[in-house]
Amino acid sequence: MSTRQIRKEVDEALLGFVDRQRPLLLGVSDELEPMLAALDTLLAGGKRLRPAFCYWGWRGAGGDARPGIVTAAASLELLQASALIHDDVMDSSDTRRGQPSVHRRFEALHREARWPGAAAPFGEGAAILLGDLCLAWSGEMYEASDLAEERLARGRPVYDLMRTEVMCGQYLDMLEGTRATGTVETALRVVQYKSAKYTIERPLHLGAALAGASPELTEALSAYGLPLGAAFQLRDDVLGVFGDPAETGKPAGDDLREGKRTVLVALTLERANEAQAETVRRRLGDPDLDPAGVAELRTIIEETGGLAACEAMIDRHAAEADAALATAPITAEARDALTALTVAATARRG
Repeated sequence: MSTRQIRKEVDEALLGFVDRQRPLLLGVSDELEPMLAALDTLLAGGKRLRPAFCYWGWRGAGGDARPGIVTAAASLELLQASALIHDDVMDSSDTRRGQPSVHRRFEALHREARWPGAAAPFGEGAAILLGDLCLAWSGEMYEASDLAEERLARGRPVYDLMRTEVMCGQYLDMLEGTRATGTVETALRVVQYKSAKYTIERPLHLGAALAGASPELTEALSAYGLPLGAAFQLRDDVLGVFGDPAETGKPAGDDLREGKRTVLVALTLERANEAQAETVRRRLGDPDLDPAGVAELRTIIEETGGLAACEAMIDRHAAEADAALATAPITAEARDALTALTVAATARRG
C-alpha cells in the first residue's frame, strides 16, 4: 500500500469513527455541534505520520494488509488531536494548520454570542474538554479496530507508554519555557519525549507489537525511530522560525513569539555574543513581535551559526536512522516505505 493510500484509508477511518460518535453527542444536546465542527476542522489537516509509521511497523513485522490495522493506526490521530489542542492552549497559539486554534474558535463563539463574562476562559475550557474527549476516543477507536483480542492486548502497553511519555514531554517543554535557562542537552530531552518517541518510535513499536514482533525487531525499530524522530522535531523547530506559513500553517516566526526554548534557540545562545544573547532573551516570547523583530532574531540565529549547527544535527540524526534502517530485520516493502518516510520527515520545506 502506498503512503497516499494509507492516508486515504486513515482519513476514511477517522471520518467514519467521528460520524458514528456524532449522534451520541448531538443526542445529549445540539449545542455540542461546535465541538464537532472544531474537531472536523482539525482532523481535516495533518501529515498522518504516526498512523503511517504504525502501519509500516506492522507490515515490517510481517503483518498483512487487513483493514483493522488501519483503524488501530488511525486512532493515533485522535491522540495527536488531543495533544495539539492542549498544546495550543498552553502556548496561547492563535492558529493551527492554517485555521484558528480550537480555543480561539470558542473564544470567538463566546464573543459573537455576546455571552456574559470573559471569552478567553471559556475558549480554553472548551478546548481542554475537546482535547480530553479526543484522548478518550483514541482508546475507544483502538479497541474497536476489529483486530483479534490477543493482538490488541500486545499493543496496549505500548499505547499506554506512548500516552504517558508525551504528557511527560509536554510538561518538560512547558518547564523549559518557564525557566528560560535551558541548554542544548535539556532541549534535546524534550525532543526525545515530546516528539521522537511519540511521533516515530512508539507508533513503530505499536504496529510491530500488534503483529507479534520479536524483542530484536523492536530494538531495531528504536535504533531507526529515535534518531529520525529527533531529526523530524529539529526540522520542525527550524520551520517554526524560517518556514513558509503556507507550509507550516502558522504565521512566520510564530515559535519566536511563543517563546519556545527549542534546540535551535539553545544552539544560538550557546554561540551568541553578549549583545546577541541579550537581544534573543529580550525578544523571545514577545507576543507582539513584529516582522522586523522576527527578521532580527532570524539574522542572529544565522550569524551565530545556530541554524547551521541545527542543520548539521538534523543531517547526523537522519544518517543514523538510515544506517539503522539498512540493517533492520524487516520486510523489503516496509524498508522502502520507511526510507520514503525518512525523507518526508526531514525534508527542508518553506
